Amino acid sequence: MTLRIAFISDAWHPQINGVVTTIENTCSTLERAGHQIKLITPDQFITIPCPTYPSIRLAYACNRKLKRLLNEFNPQRIHIATEGPLGIAARRYCLNRKLAFTTSFHTLFAEYVNLRFKIPVSWGYGFLRWFHAPAKKIMVATSSVESDLKARGFKNTLVRWSRGVNSDFYYPRDKTFISLPRPVCMFVGRVAIEKNIDAFLSLELAGTKIVVGDGPQLKELKARFPDTVFAGFQTGEPLANYMAAADVFVFPSRTDTFGIVMLEALASGLPVAAFPVNGPVDVIGSDKVGRLDENLKKAIAEALQLDAQDCRNYALNYSWANCTRQFFYNLVPAFEKSRDSKNNSIVEHWVK
Repeated sequence: MTLRIAFISDAWHPQINGVVTTIENTCSTLERAGHQIKLITPDQFITIPCPTYPSIRLAYACNRKLKRLLNEFNPQRIHIATEGPLGIAARRYCLNRKLAFTTSFHTLFAEYVNLRFKIPVSWGYGFLRWFHAPAKKIMVATSSVESDLKARGFKNTLVRWSRGVNSDFYYPRDKTFISLPRPVCMFVGRVAIEKNIDAFLSLELAGTKIVVGDGPQLKELKARFPDTVFAGFQTGEPLANYMAAADVFVFPSRTDTFGIVMLEALASGLPVAAFPVNGPVDVIGSDKVGRLDENLKKAIAEALQLDAQDCRNYALNYSWANCTRQFFYNLVPAFEKSRDSKNNSIVEHWVK
């Protein structure tokens, strides 16, 4: 028996981030098990640029087409991943038809909006509580996020949906790919204000700082930090080569709910230096693979002393198969009276 699973997300290609990586790997794992996945994403609609971040496209006037797509697919399970225009339209669709659905909490939306538009964080969480309130379950990546949402008044059932890493792609490689003074301290990710990259680049460090990525803050950071190497947007083998050729991965963000890129760095043999905040606290569970300190310079110096093989071994504990198993078990029947007794056998079909 297979299931028809509708997955609605405002985050999708050409974006490359942890949300897209998680959705892509989860859905492909489910499809390999024989389940039918209907991904509803902005590329299927007329879009407009996101304010302050034009490379992100948001679906516009999407209600009618989303309704048609879901009616045609007739899903048995519905998951709404994001709180954007598509997520709001899918929420409305489900409520109008009394369909049960799950949601997930991927990003600190309220904090991001506060950084970009100065809208009070309390207002942002008011919107988020409203958005997620009808969901049967909210999937979160870590216990820290769960505790934070409970403290902020979320009454839903909160369940775990962790993350994975492709360790066959991210692995230790030749360090000579980068021929610059060492140690090489690297950040990989979206070059945007919420990533707090200037906290890394403003440090006085020996060796070379490298930023791999693109985003709305790139021009500003290039002007402010001319001694930093900005490698631009990278994907595929070049990205994996850059990652593995560094000596330490620096993750200065204070607003990530997880940070898959840290797993990718660890799988590549890189220790991680970060602040002791949600995300790094949950991912870097061992002093053998990273250092967390409010003094980021100290964290970097100590992380440089750690063993690459320990980092690699730690990352191997995370797999997309386990991540997908969690996701699948968390889903609820769209029509709650149609609970199927074969749910466990469905799961076993693809987790073996």
